[in-house]
Amino acid sequence: MPKLLTIAASFDQEITDQTMDNRSDIWRGIDTIKGRFIDLSDKVWGMPEVCYTEARSAAEHLTELRHQGFRITENVAGIPTAVMGEWGEGGPVIAFMGEYDALPGLSQEAGIAEHRPVETGGHGHGCGHNLLGSAALLAATAVKDWLAENKVPGRVRYYGCPAEEGGAAKAFMVRSGAFEDADIAITWHPHSFWEVAVTPSLANTRADFIFTGRTSHAAASPHLGRSALDAVELMNVGVNYMREHMPSDARVHYALLDTGGIAPNVVQAHARVRYSIRARDLPGMNELVGRVNKIAQGAALMTETKMEMKIISAVSNILPNTPLEQALHRVMEELGPPHFDDADKSFASQIRATLTDKDISSIYYAIGMEPTDRPLADFLVPLDAKRNPLVGSTDVGDVSWVVPTVQVHAPTVAIGTPFHTWQVVAQGKSPHAHKAMVQAAKAMAGLGIKALLEPELIKAAKADLTKRTAKTPYVCPLPDHVAPPLDMSVA
Repeated sequence: MPKLLTIAASFDQEITDQTMDNRSDIWRGIDTIKGRFIDLSDKVWGMPEVCYTEARSAAEHLTELRHQGFRITENVAGIPTAVMGEWGEGGPVIAFMGEYDALPGLSQEAGIAEHRPVETGGHGHGCGHNLLGSAALLAATAVKDWLAENKVPGRVRYYGCPAEEGGAAKAFMVRSGAFEDADIAITWHPHSFWEVAVTPSLANTRADFIFTGRTSHAAASPHLGRSALDAVELMNVGVNYMREHMPSDARVHYALLDTGGIAPNVVQAHARVRYSIRARDLPGMNELVGRVNKIAQGAALMTETKMEMKIISAVSNILPNTPLEQALHRVMEELGPPHFDDADKSFASQIRATLTDKDISSIYYAIGMEPTDRPLADFLVPLDAKRNPLVGSTDVGDVSWVVPTVQVHAPTVAIGTPFHTWQVVAQGKSPHAHKAMVQAAKAMAGLGIKALLEPELIKAAKADLTKRTAKTPYVCPLPDHVAPPLDMSVA
């Protein structure tokens, strides 16, 4: 090998070795401090708060941010439960995103494999966001400690994000400019598998359709009444007919919020239905929203009622970022999956016994793999796996349009556990969930250090984002007049 090439190769190897040493240092640092963040996760699990009501959960995260010496910003984007902590000076800004909102109606005791609510009708962490916020803050703290010890220029930032479950808090935060100076954004989500999250998401609008009619005696003077409930029913029928004539990857679903009363002998003068309208991208979603609105107008015309459409929240589809995904996969490959012991596998097997064969086969189908008997994932899913994605929506999508963004999936649940179920809540404080949470923090922190030490990675990630948004720049899906729906959980 020519002398110059030998020197260059030696220099590259030295940088690689140094980077790996730094990751090993930060991973050892995480093991030193992880207990505080496992405790934080368990505290948040025990105080499940839904969309925009996460006052106690946000306060716990603020307490930890202050303890760790972060500079604090509260009330981000005018949202009382959105917080931000920053540490460091100069250099790139590495953002970590955490969440801590729960779901209604999923109360469940921890550590048992049978449905047993703690509180009838109570809330529960059925998407694992108690783990999500804690691991993201653990990763941010580890990077902060590494910056301090090595005196490297750079800033680490933790975003405590509420209301991911339908509230679109990150979209409001993006609209407010909270992410405009971040260089890359890193997050994760509880899952069945250890993998880089490359599954696309759907753009999504939540809108209320509010019908107002005229009340009357349903027997003595039905001709004088105009039923808002009839309008809602007709709208639902119309949307069901529309389903045959929309893209196969779009989704439309609804919940009745107000049926107008419980007396059948009174013509209902008011009724309200909330629709969630999803499509592959923003243009497709906006078109579908327009069609649903026309159906609602038609229902109002047929019933001689008045209709008001009120946008509650909206999120964009996720933009992938190839350089960050490839870099993260290498870090996760080097780190390896969580190590689960026999006790972990035993409890996971008990949970799996409550699932159907379809639950288990469908999650394997999503990564293009034949089902196995493994109760917990102890392998890394290849980045180029032949996936058949099961898609949903997330407000991480809006961040990905303005900051290069990447996500970890970590196996916090028995393979095949459907999310938004009591089984997820039951596993939310389990040792195997804690192990996966810590491993996710290590992967995120490892990538953060890699980005700080390799400016070309940030440059490549930004170039990838610029290329993807060149023809379709980001347009916030939230109308300007729509404010964060702080009362949506009681609407």
